[in-house]
Amino acid sequence: MVKALDNVSFSIEKGEFVLIVGSSGSGKSTLLNMIGLLDRPTNGKVFIDGTDTSNLSDNQISTFRNKKLGFIFQFSNLLTDLTVLENVLLPREIAGTTESAEKNARELLKAVGLENQINKRANKISGGQAQRAAIARGLINHPSIVLADEPTGNLDSVTSKIIVDLMKSMAKELNQTFIIVTHDQQHFGDADRVITIKDGKASEGNQPSELEVLV
Repeated sequence: MVKALDNVSFSIEKGEFVLIVGSSGSGKSTLLNMIGLLDRPTNGKVFIDGTDTSNLSDNQISTFRNKKLGFIFQFSNLLTDLTVLENVLLPREIAGTTESAEKNARELLKAVGLENQINKRANKISGGQAQRAAIARGLINHPSIVLADEPTGNLDSVTSKIIVDLMKSMAKELNQTFIIVTHDQQHFGDADRVITIKDGKASEGNQPSELEVLV
């Protein structure tokens, strides 16, 4: 049996912009999946906003995830037959909290510079624009945490910088927690914290992490 993660323990405070870095196969995406409640740890626990998520049923996890977590992936995963606005609204529709949803979505799309692309089909905008829409979608439910898995991995260097700067500005303006997995730290510049995963173990700087996974 191979351990994807081995005694990884840390805490992240509200409003922090955190990078999880490591080479391919180091366990960083597995860690993100556990924080995102997509995978359950064999041992240990993940706390989000004081909730022990290991005690939740599958249905409770789905509800909790949609309410508390926002996701941004390497590929925007927009539905091509929907407009940009409709894509951003999807998490609100799934959550059943549609009151003021369109107003919130329009405000977010303006904040990410897509106010002129709102009614375009998702397959009619550029890759960088699609990733900006994905950021708006990730924020529409006012999540406690936004989890981003290689969010610039499919973009050129210029567009990558735009996306990184946008995420940092959103984190600062909204006091929003961002946890970002990347294999290429240099694209992100300064971050509040950098957690390195190597062979399933976590460290910050050159010191082993002795913190508790408590987000």
